[in-house]
Amino acid sequence: MRIETLRHKLRALGAGPLHEQRVLRLWSQALPQDSGRRRIADFLPRALREALPALELELAGLARLASAHPAADGSERLLVQLADGQTVESVLLPHGGLCVSTQVGCAVGCVFCMTGKSGLLRQLGGAEIVAQVALARRRRPVGKVVFMGMGEPAHNLDNVLEAIELLGTVGNVGHKNLVFSTVGDMRAFERLPQGRVRPALALSLHTTRADLRERLLPRAPRIAPDELVEQGERYARATGYPIQYQWTLLEGINDGDDELDGIARLLHGKYAVLNMIPYNAVDGLAFRRPSWERAAAIARQLHRRGVLTKLRQSAGQDVEGGCGQLRARVQGGGAQPVTLVRA
Repeated sequence: MRIETLRHKLRALGAGPLHEQRVLRLWSQALPQDSGRRRIADFLPRALREALPALELELAGLARLASAHPAADGSERLLVQLADGQTVESVLLPHGGLCVSTQVGCAVGCVFCMTGKSGLLRQLGGAEIVAQVALARRRRPVGKVVFMGMGEPAHNLDNVLEAIELLGTVGNVGHKNLVFSTVGDMRAFERLPQGRVRPALALSLHTTRADLRERLLPRAPRIAPDELVEQGERYARATGYPIQYQWTLLEGINDGDDELDGIARLLHGKYAVLNMIPYNAVDGLAFRRPSWERAAAIARQLHRRGVLTKLRQSAGQDVEGGCGQLRARVQGGGAQPVTLVRA
């Protein structure tokens, strides 16, 4: 369901702008529709009041908890069932964060990611994206939403931007705490600055070599790393938020001195932070996770070369934290062996 479809439904029940805003605010914040100081009978039109119980059930059915998998680091991976029976994953992160999915499956086909193995099955509507936030908020407070779960947000741009606008207005999430993560798509760079809510931006870089990037992200738009950083810098300066460059660290693939030279060349002096995440191992994929000591040494070297680098531990590793792993395990699917050697 799209959020605009939900708005039309509310208007058909007699809702004015303030009524509509109230219903969407309470839903997105996981609060009962009879919350607040004003009694429903004194505020909402009768037709809308009478329809609220059925509407609440419908909204709750957009995203139901199929299973929860708490991890030792304080994160919790949620398998979420949609109204049509499809499943996606959300991850409650430590310190009030939530990672949500935007598609069932993904078309980009990153070779180190489980989600892309099934291809793209369907888009999520904006209401289904927000419903993941409402579901998570029934478990714990959520003050930051990152669009880094299953799917490529730029391939579902209308629905994702619709969700971002709602969460950044009545959903009580600060604009810089909404993080749009993408492999890079010119449509996203064109439309994100035009929105009422302009989120922070995370760009999946993973390598400074155009040829290697095409192999790691085989169906991503052919944007060279230099151009990707140029587009990111332009957005960062326009919004005042630093770009988060994502780098999945793969032993023997993108952890060599040539890549460190490339990172220093591309990101030195940029309004950016490099999030370096050692690979979260996936059964059937032949990539390896470098040692924490090696990863820490890389981060220190980049710091010395003027690149703000944060070495991040991937959340929920003890509960198969890589995107798509939980869904694949539940469905009985697995990855086919993949080997990528450094050229």
